[in-house]
Amino acid sequence: MLKKLKQATLKCLKTAGVSTLVQNSRWRRKRLLILAYHGISFKDEHLWNPTQYMPPEVLLTRLKQLEKNRCNVLPLEEAIKRLYANDLPDRAVAITFDDGTADFYQKAFPLLKEFDVPSTLYLTTFYSQYNRPVFDLMCSYLLWKGRSETFDMKAITGDGVKMKLPNWNAQETARLAIRAFAREQKLSAEEKDHLLVNLARHLKVDYDALLDQRIMHNVTPAEVNQLAVSGVDIQLHTHRHRTPKDRQLFLREIEDNRTSIREMTGTNGSHFCYPSGAYDLAFLPWLEESGVVSATTCNTGFASVASNRLLLPRVLDASGLSSVEFEGWLTGVSAALPRRHQLKPKERAA
Repeated sequence: MLKKLKQATLKCLKTAGVSTLVQNSRWRRKRLLILAYHGISFKDEHLWNPTQYMPPEVLLTRLKQLEKNRCNVLPLEEAIKRLYANDLPDRAVAITFDDGTADFYQKAFPLLKEFDVPSTLYLTTFYSQYNRPVFDLMCSYLLWKGRSETFDMKAITGDGVKMKLPNWNAQETARLAIRAFAREQKLSAEEKDHLLVNLARHLKVDYDALLDQRIMHNVTPAEVNQLAVSGVDIQLHTHRHRTPKDRQLFLREIEDNRTSIREMTGTNGSHFCYPSGAYDLAFLPWLEESGVVSATTCNTGFASVASNRLLLPRVLDASGLSSVEFEGWLTGVSAALPRRHQLKPKERAA
């Protein structure tokens, strides 16, 4: 209901000319819109998770909207420097992608190159070195693909019951049980990969076909290097996609990530994105200690000169965001509309 009301309101504001006034206002000129993307579908990933994935044609539409609204798409580093220097151009935007899945290289990058817009890829590096599907993502995707089957948990973990997988709640229950099993058994990356093969077989999903398409894989070192040479800004997202609340372990995640990126690109990452948006205020001095210049969250909104450099908000764009809602963020009108409650740092799990 709230979404439909928001869309209707945005259409009315656009018709009345309010959107144009806001996008050309002094208020908008002092704010940076950092767009956040995750995945661009190879096939049906946006049907599995519309909050994280979108089809390539939707990204194409977004890039056309950026062009039509005369947005100034800046490299992230330049955008942040100009934000705090009160020197942003009109309708300033920065584009970021999280994680570094193979679809960025194959689906997103060609479109970004076609429109000649800069982008930052926050890369989690472990699965770039280990070229197999990302365990948590593939586990969830397989459970969705095999949702018509009756799932025997015992065949995977050695314990549990048979269960149906008709909806997200049931699939998530199964995924969490499998993840808990993997952690309790301290499975290696190779053992977790074998578990995925076994899971696909029991759910009657063609795993080899998914491997051929590189679904839920990360970009390879060679692809990362090619992206960097082509102008994509490769930045920090931790090595293992986690933010431990122990200082030494946290700093190790950053350093391992930075070292891996340096080996692939020859550059040193200094901008950071919190994995899954999970952050704690205790992380801020650790990030400063590790030489991080900025850090982005999944908190929705515009960045302004009043924003903490290590808690920058973004707007997550995915299939669930309509064109009129996306345009509302480009103009700035959407910032004034009500949004669902966002968790405070202490409410998030690291």
